[in-house]
Amino acid sequence: MPQGPLRPTSHTASPTASPTVPVTLTINGTPRALDIYPFVTLLDLLRGPLDLTGTKKGCDHGQCGACTVLIDGQRINSCLKLAVSLDGAEITTIEGLGTPDNMHPLQRAFVEHDAYQCGYCTPGQICSAAGLLSEGHAHSREEIRELMSGNLCRCGAYTNIADAIEDVMDHSREFGLDEDGSPGRGNGRGDGPGNGSDGRSGTRRTTHREAAE
Repeated sequence: MPQGPLRPTSHTASPTASPTVPVTLTINGTPRALDIYPFVTLLDLLRGPLDLTGTKKGCDHGQCGACTVLIDGQRINSCLKLAVSLDGAEITTIEGLGTPDNMHPLQRAFVEHDAYQCGYCTPGQICSAAGLLSEGHAHSREEIRELMSGNLCRCGAYTNIADAIEDVMDHSREFGLDEDGSPGRGNGRGDGPGNGSDGRSGTRRTTHREAAE
């Protein structure tokens, strides 16, 4: 059944002035039929009636990346997208990437590399990293840092975040997995600088996971 529209707040227009619009979204693999006011952002829809609060509201102006989700596989700041413009889209939030019992490779890597402190930016960082690896444009640590620059971490965990993403990227190349580290078509060995290297020396880094083994 269609879900009720997001309630207007003191900062939104009167609902009588803006009729709701029926929208169908696939969110974390589940189709949802929704009636949405046209001024509601995807971020407010997720955190409001859908109760998917893993996606965080930071600046609400597209400047910090805390609200990053995947829309049809691409990383997008959800605070900048009106939900009614996404009819038919597939949306993946941090809740859809993995669970505590079955974590996504990036989630595991963030834990192993201590790639968070307060954790507020972490869902957006992980969703952005998943989109980054799927894009396939990053082949070195420097490119990871550059292509993740839209996701801010006020705690300053950037070195550990880059370590985690680089670990998953190297692991994917070695074992022929999809770019985001999950089983799939993969690219196999030899794809990227230094045959699975860190893009600087041509010698593959030893990851924390391997050192523990």
